[in-house]
Amino acid sequence: MTPEEQPELLPGMVRATARASQAKARATRAAQAAAVELDPDAPVARVLVDLPLAHLDRPFDYAVPITMAADAQPGVRVKVRFAGQDVDGFLVERAADTDHQGRLVPLRRVVSAEPVLSPSVAALTADVAERYAGSRSDVLRLAVPARHATTEKQPPVEPAPPPAYDAAAAAAAWHGHEPAGPFLRHLGEGGSPRAVWSAAPATDWPLALAQAAAATLAGGRGSLICVPDGKDVARVDRALTAVLGEGQHVTLTADSGPARRYADFLAVSRGARRVVVGTRAAAFAPVADLGLVAIWDDGDDLHAEPRAPYPHTRETLLLRAEREGTAALVGGFARTVEAEYLLRSGWARELSAPRAVVRERISVSIAGADERTLERDAHARAARIPREAHDAIRRGLQAGPVLVQTPRAGYAASLACERCREPARCTACSGPLTLTDPTRPPSCRWCGAAEEAWACPECGHRGLRAPVLGDARTAEELGRAFTSTRVQTSSGQRVLSEVAGAPSIVVATPGAEPVAAGGYAAVVLLDTWLMLGRADLRTAEEALRRWANAAGLVQRGGAVLAVGDPSLPVLQALVRWDMSGFAEREMLERQEAHLPPASRLATITGEPGAVDDALTLLAAPESAEVLGPVDLEGESRVVVRVPRALGPALSKALGDLQRIRSSRKLDAVRIRVDPTNL
Repeated sequence: MTPEEQPELLPGMVRATARASQAKARATRAAQAAAVELDPDAPVARVLVDLPLAHLDRPFDYAVPITMAADAQPGVRVKVRFAGQDVDGFLVERAADTDHQGRLVPLRRVVSAEPVLSPSVAALTADVAERYAGSRSDVLRLAVPARHATTEKQPPVEPAPPPAYDAAAAAAAWHGHEPAGPFLRHLGEGGSPRAVWSAAPATDWPLALAQAAAATLAGGRGSLICVPDGKDVARVDRALTAVLGEGQHVTLTADSGPARRYADFLAVSRGARRVVVGTRAAAFAPVADLGLVAIWDDGDDLHAEPRAPYPHTRETLLLRAEREGTAALVGGFARTVEAEYLLRSGWARELSAPRAVVRERISVSIAGADERTLERDAHARAARIPREAHDAIRRGLQAGPVLVQTPRAGYAASLACERCREPARCTACSGPLTLTDPTRPPSCRWCGAAEEAWACPECGHRGLRAPVLGDARTAEELGRAFTSTRVQTSSGQRVLSEVAGAPSIVVATPGAEPVAAGGYAAVVLLDTWLMLGRADLRTAEEALRRWANAAGLVQRGGAVLAVGDPSLPVLQALVRWDMSGFAEREMLERQEAHLPPASRLATITGEPGAVDDALTLLAAPESAEVLGPVDLEGESRVVVRVPRALGPALSKALGDLQRIRSSRKLDAVRIRVDPTNL
């Protein structure tokens, strides 16, 4: 009988056939699974499955076929069957038994026999996930780079013979910082000293870090150094090569490319290289016999991971130091409040330069700070580049290059009416107008539309002024004032890493200052008011950090001039180079206001309904305070605050919230523990 004669029979026949085929396939798979011969010694593999669901963030047990027993070792990548599909995972443990009542599903395959997740790093990822109320799968993506099969098949790198340790050279690199001698000696003896290091101006900090790594290596242990960006990595890389020689260390940065980065990662995980320098992802590097973790400039926001669960490099390294019993070094020209807390709690000791050493290395002054200067130049406190700044640049050019730091990049970052000071806005979209070049008309920063015939809507005046000038306009003005001097800029997409020691003027934005051969003869800090204009918890701390980093580039005996209000405590701290005193005052003020590090904060951000649901489900400690909600451009945010002692309890409660939200498929929210800014 044809389908055309009885079409109603065809769908039913197809369904029946499909059901029969599916049942047969299930039976075949079950029979094959039952027929798999398992490893008799350790037949169970515990696998962390790469899943984005918080309620599934735990190891799952799988059976180990005897054919995979040799390769299925802790730390390797595997493929497993989960929820009807093949997914990636890391094998973290082999066991003899399991709590699972039914038959275990066997591993699908071992992707690679290369162990890339060491037990110490696996434990660290669990600590970080718990600390930041995240999932281990998210942390593992930060800790282990993507596999590069071709690189993995290359012959392994041979370990280099350990270099000879030069104690005299190490002492010279750390000269002026006390008690550096006992600190280095303790490292060389295999100890675990912990220090907060306030570097004096004109200190060759990459060389000092390299010597600390050399002392640790002389004691038979490895080192891990984290710095903010690739420019700093290059400086420490050169210092390590000079101190340790070739083939003793690796650099781990995202800019290296997948093949190079994976090759360097394998050299570390296989134990061929025991000294690592890199950016924030290097904090998870599997260094064998780790003896020292060090971070430079821990206040830089580049140390804060922008991806969930948003860990900070400093906290990751401190967790690692606690877990593995290593030495720790938190260094910088400035001092963060968190570093000050480590000192006040007794967790670390201070490494700093005496006042006499600082006075010998640098002199810091503020334009218009005394009456005599104001008599010579009545506009010393009002002018953007006062006469005193020109004099400082002129004197500096007689001895070498001069650095001029300005907070904004570009030409004229914002415009206003010349007569009434009303901000100039685009007539099409109301966006702010800006000047990108002296030969072009003003244009909108949002839509890009040119405003050739702009007129002030308030007073009708057509003249414009620039209340905030960028580095390009600053360089143009200085070029007119010093016509025979070369003027360079470093900002945005064009960042210089180094400049020659010949007399020149370098105009740079914060963080883009190049290193001068031999150091800068003078440093001028412009628009200091602009650095203090942000409405942020860390405004003063961040401003001092950026000024100190620029001032630290001077040559010994160099001069620094800041253009700003001499009465500001943060500028007074810069003049005295009193980084510890400023950090202590900031910490006391935060303690009185119940702000970090005296307390633990967490933000919950998302759609208003999702945030309300999260607060309903959150089982926070009894003393927790909920601040908000606050509307943030269509989203809602609340802040949950607890005393520091209850920080672990808050993290656990937030982690439980994430698991409940995931299991019930509720709308997503973003949780950040101890965010760098609010």
